[in-house]
Amino acid sequence: MNWETFYFTAFVTGFAFSVVSFLLGSFHAGHGHFYGHGSFRGAGRGGARFFNLSTVAAFLTWFGGAGFLLERHSHVWVYLGLLCSIAAGLVGGSAVFWFVAKLSATEHPLDPADYDMVGVLGRVTSPIRPNGTGEILFARDGARKAACARSEDASPISRDTEVIVTRYENGVAYVRPWEEIP
Repeated sequence: MNWETFYFTAFVTGFAFSVVSFLLGSFHAGHGHFYGHGSFRGAGRGGARFFNLSTVAAFLTWFGGAGFLLERHSHVWVYLGLLCSIAAGLVGGSAVFWFVAKLSATEHPLDPADYDMVGVLGRVTSPIRPNGTGEILFARDGARKAACARSEDASPISRDTEVIVTRYENGVAYVRPWEEIP
């Protein structure tokens, strides 16, 4: 095996890993487990890991591509070409690492309590008629959201009344006016 074949094999392997990971991510194959649990986030450390499939694939692709081009189209010393190829691979892997770290910096585990509607304070935007439904507007995760609402005791609630959700069933928030809460 010569250096040209070695670099070309590294390039093809890295490129194939990149294509496979892209396709699996695009089609949600494996439910996102292709990278393995915690590959981007440090286990309990909150940091991104440098060695994961994406960075290794980028390293191999850039390393192989640069080495192949240097070996084939220049008359550079073999070990200087190897050093340049390693540097190119580190640049490619670092670029992918930086991009993935930026994307995953705001990730946090989902907590079911964050989506529990009981106790949410809102304002009636569409009046709730007796034994009828209306609409409430409330804030969650920095965004305003709306929900279908009914009065807890089937009484009417006028527009712009502050309410609190006492239960949430089948997509309907059952509310009581804030003033009535003891």
